[in-house]
Amino acid sequence: MDCIFCRIVSGEIPGDVLLRNEHVCAFRDVNPVAPAHVLIVPNEHLTSIESLAADDSELAGQLLLAVKEVARLEGISESGYRVVANTGADGHQEVQHLHIHVLGGAPMRHRLG
Repeated sequence: MDCIFCRIVSGEIPGDVLLRNEHVCAFRDVNPVAPAHVLIVPNEHLTSIESLAADDSELAGQLLLAVKEVARLEGISESGYRVVANTGADGHQEVQHLHIHVLGGAPMRHRLG
């Protein structure tokens, strides 16, 4: 499988990694749309949120805890941030590996899209 996020997680290609543990990896987006724009991915390849199973509850929790930690590391915990997980074609998911965007560092528009 030629998944760019799997390659970043494995260290095969470089990424600006902020956080890595046994469950998830968080790295800065190469095309940021906000001053703080970090992607959080599970270390194992899952295509999208739709790929999560009931027995993946620990991983789902680790993803959300990583959101909180990334916000702290980026200094946006107090001011606020947006969390987005695009899923599928209609959700405009561009990379077929589950990922969560953490966006902040400036006021967000009220309306998405």
